[in-house]
Amino acid sequence: MMKMYLSDANGKMKEIDEIKNGCWINLVAPTEEEIRYIANHLDIPIDSIKDALDDEERSRVEKEDNHVLIIVDIPIAANDEVDGPMYETIPIGMIITNTCFITVCLQENPIFEEFSKNKIKNFYTFMKTRFALQMLYVISTYYLRYLKQINRRTTEIEKELHQSMKNKELFSLLSMEKSLVYFMTSLKANNIVMERLLRLNYLRMYEDDQDLLQDVIIENKQAIEMAEVYSSILSGMMDAFASVISNNLNIVMKFLTAITIVISLPTMVASFYGMNVPIPYQHSPYAFLVAMLLAASLSAATAYIFWKKRYF
Repeated sequence: MMKMYLSDANGKMKEIDEIKNGCWINLVAPTEEEIRYIANHLDIPIDSIKDALDDEERSRVEKEDNHVLIIVDIPIAANDEVDGPMYETIPIGMIITNTCFITVCLQENPIFEEFSKNKIKNFYTFMKTRFALQMLYVISTYYLRYLKQINRRTTEIEKELHQSMKNKELFSLLSMEKSLVYFMTSLKANNIVMERLLRLNYLRMYEDDQDLLQDVIIENKQAIEMAEVYSSILSGMMDAFASVISNNLNIVMKFLTAITIVISLPTMVASFYGMNVPIPYQHSPYAFLVAMLLAASLSAATAYIFWKKRYF
């Protein structure tokens, strides 16, 4: 899918049908025809567009004769095998030419929607350097947003695990841990790209642009630190709660075993008095009462002993 947008001098953005100077071209899972159309009209190598469509592509920044290619990873929300929330990362490409700004991604994502719905302040499609830095800033904020969601979800799972004997919660924690690993790997790669943008003269920046890039780097480093802390906490929690689940199961099994022993004593007494052999007091009018009292006494005594030993 290909969409093109253009901002006017007041910042109002509208969708257009053809390539114009200063426009934003958004490619989401583009077809081969759309890729060739953009490559031919803007004199861009096809590989520069297709690289961002490889979900294993590494983050990097490259400067060619007539364009700059920036590839970074963005966070996306997904579901794990048990339909629980988890998060992954996919690459996006930003291609800055002399006339247009091009974004490329494998799928729709909320980051592009922030710009296409004109939710970003002081956003103009023709201010290409500022556009790229604003895109990087929004990406960093989404990492922080999802990290907070992971932390809240981890707290919810922790409460469930206190009484749990199932593995579902552990699988959910495993999904959260995988998400944090993806985030840390992508954030560190993105940080290298931002440091190169700051150090090398790939983009023409004014003083405000440099300040914005510094803010982006700070946000990205904060996300890295949060991901590392949450990952460390989560790793310890998984080990602890694996033992908690096993201990909860042992407690239940101990309780059921104790109950089984208590209720088996009346059955044993009834079995003795139900045998077809001579037994004491079998002709007594109080034989049934004696059997019931004996069974109740044995069960009560056993239950008391188990209670004192905290088996209940």
